[in-house]
Amino acid sequence: MKILVTGGAGFIGSNVVDAYVQKGHRVAVVDDLSRGKRGQVNKKARFYKADIKDKAGLEKVFKAEKPQVVNHHAAQIDLRKSVADPAMDASTNIVGSINLFELALRYGTKKIIFASTGGALYGEQDYFPADEDHPIRPMSPYGIAKRSVELYLYYYHVVHGLPSAVLRYSNVYGPRQDPFGEAGVVAIFAEKLWRHEKCVINGSGKQTRDFVFVGDVVAANLLALKKGAHGPFNIGTGVETDVNRIYQALAKSVGSKKKAVHGPAKKGEQMRSVLDNRRARKVLGWMPKVELTQGLKLTAEFFRPMK
Repeated sequence: MKILVTGGAGFIGSNVVDAYVQKGHRVAVVDDLSRGKRGQVNKKARFYKADIKDKAGLEKVFKAEKPQVVNHHAAQIDLRKSVADPAMDASTNIVGSINLFELALRYGTKKIIFASTGGALYGEQDYFPADEDHPIRPMSPYGIAKRSVELYLYYYHVVHGLPSAVLRYSNVYGPRQDPFGEAGVVAIFAEKLWRHEKCVINGSGKQTRDFVFVGDVVAANLLALKKGAHGPFNIGTGVETDVNRIYQALAKSVGSKKKAVHGPAKKGEQMRSVLDNRRARKVLGWMPKVELTQGLKLTAEFFRPMK
C-alpha cells in the first residue's frame, strides 16, 4: 500500500513510518523539519521537505506519490503558542489540513488517518473516563483546530465519499519525544534527571493524565488501515496517573533520589483527563499493551546520555 505520512520526521510520525515500512508498505514522508528531525526518518521511506501550508509544494508530492492512504500527523502542537497566536495555529492546523484533503481528493486517495487529541478536545470532563460521545469543549485554539479538522473530515466523507479514521490521542510518551518546550513532561523529566538538573512540577502535581506509550499508538495507526475503521477512536489507557507519580517512577528508573520542586500552577490547566478506549477495542481490535512502569523505563533509557 502507498502511504503518505505528514509529520513523519516527528516523535509519533517517525515511529509510525517505521512500523509501516516494516509491514512492507511503500511510505513517503512530508515534514517541514520545524520540529521533526531528518535523522529520525526511516531510510526506506522517501522524504520530502515540505510545509502543508504550501499547497503548490505539497501537490508536487501528491503527483509523484499518488498515495492510497494519507496519515496526517503534521501539526502546530504547542498549546500555549496556539493561545498566544490563534491565527498562526489555524493556518497550519486547519488551512494546512484542508490543503492536504483537497489534494487527497484530486489524486485518488482512498483514506485519511488523522492524529487528533482527546484531552484538549473534551476539556474539563463531566465523567471519567470520557468516551467519544462526551461533550466537546476545547479550551484552547489548538483543541478548537483539531475539532475543526474532524468536522472537515466529516464533510469530506459525507459529500465526497472520502473515509477517515480519527485517532484521539491521550498523553503520548516514549522514545523520540521532544524534551524541549512545554509539552512532553515525561521526556522533560527524563532528560533533566539524567543531567542532575532541577525538575519543576507545576502546582501540586496531583493533576492527572492518561499516559499512553508511543508503541501502542503506533499499533492503532496500523489497525486504522483496516477497511471499516472509520470515525473517532479514543487512543488511551483508561487509567489516570498524576504527575507526581510520573516523576517518582522516572527518578527510580534513572537511579536518582533528587526531589522535584513544585512551582506555581499553570493558569487554566486541566486537573483530570482520561479516555475510554472501548470503541477502539471493539472496532479496531486495539488495546494498550505497554504498562506504564515498563514504558517509563524504556523512555528513560532512550534519554540516557551517551558515554
